[in-house]
Amino acid sequence: MKNTILVFVITLLSFSALLAQDEQAKEKELIKQVIQTAYVDGLCNNADEEAINKGFHPGFELLSAGKGNTMWKLPIYNWIDIAKEGKEKGNKYSFQNELTTVKFLFIDIAGNVAVAKIEFYEGEELNYIDYLSLIKFKDGWKLVSKIAHRIEKDDK
Repeated sequence: MKNTILVFVITLLSFSALLAQDEQAKEKELIKQVIQTAYVDGLCNNADEEAINKGFHPGFELLSAGKGNTMWKLPIYNWIDIAKEGKEKGNKYSFQNELTTVKFLFIDIAGNVAVAKIEFYEGEELNYIDYLSLIKFKDGWKLVSKIAHRIEKDDK
């Protein structure tokens, strides 16, 4: 009898672990979708404000280091304006004439927060390593911040 109960408990625990892994995989796919549709296609390639607003939280900020110990911030509404200006100036895509693509290096989720590390390509050229922070709200995952490392020619 004890062996039967032990086998049952082990089976139940194994099944629960599989369900948790499956849920994590689904959440990671949802995060990839948000990054692709709102950030890559919406912001970088098409300056599509509707797609951007679906995947970016209005409080989103791009953060970067300046000279010395300074730091600068770019809110999403300013970044949208820059993307639209690029298209109006005749760029094929929002910021340049090369298609933006990304390669997902990892996504880590803890409850309702996540971070994604991606390689950011303009055409065939790797130009940035991005760290994107996301929060899951009632209406889904939203990008809330970004920091990035620019790949200099010496880094390649």
